Amino acid sequence: MFKKLTVLLFLGILVYSCAKVPLSGRRQLSIIGNTEILPLSYDQYNQVLKESKVVTNTADGQKVINVGRRIAAAVENYLKENNYSEVTEGFAWEFNLIESDQVNAWCMPGGKVAFYTGIMPICEDETGVAVVMGHEVAHAIANHARERMSQGMVANGLLGGLQAAMGQNPSLTQTIFLQAVGFGGQVGMLKFSRDQELEADQLGLIFMSIAGYDPREAPEFWERMNARAEGARPPEFLSTHPGPNRRIERLNEQMPEALEYYNKNKK
Repeated sequence: MFKKLTVLLFLGILVYSCAKVPLSGRRQLSIIGNTEILPLSYDQYNQVLKESKVVTNTADGQKVINVGRRIAAAVENYLKENNYSEVTEGFAWEFNLIESDQVNAWCMPGGKVAFYTGIMPICEDETGVAVVMGHEVAHAIANHARERMSQGMVANGLLGGLQAAMGQNPSLTQTIFLQAVGFGGQVGMLKFSRDQELEADQLGLIFMSIAGYDPREAPEFWERMNARAEGARPPEFLSTHPGPNRRIERLNEQMPEALEYYNKNKK
């Protein structure tokens, strides 16, 4: 009887602790709120900046800032018009360029974005930066890291919220957080699932479009990324990102909708 009640309580928590991703409409697990996860995110982001060579004062760095602010403003306006303002409550958008050969960019909860200089040649121009920026902003809007952390907490039986989890097992909770935002290399706790990556592609395509950037650049960017990674890309089942060919196919399928947004908002 006790076991049955425990299962029912567990299922009740899962059903109650669901949120909806804007635009895609997907239901996701969310047992913690932004008020809990954002302070951790901001601390971690600042720590990364302290330990890195930040080159945001360069021409490329200013390009990252300008594109980021333009997309964030357009997205905030879109969310407000569609009654999703609560999604970005507590967000403090920040965009930085870090000197590194890594071909990468990422976004922590609350809109804390970082590009590495290694990805800038593949971006080529402002629209290319917008492809990557839209994708990273989409991770923040879809609360993918919060979802990952919620999944990790449930998997480890930490159901009482973040503060309760820190009280029960602070070390484990901190590890779950770092893995959720992309720190840690275990295959079992990849930064984002491939489904989340594809969802970020979908939302990112729309986000760059409503900011007035041509979404037709997105497949072109992934063609360049594919050429850059040829021969060095790991098998897809060990990658946090779907293969470029799959992404390009999906982006082209979603292009008509994105172009509708673009044609309404192009400058």
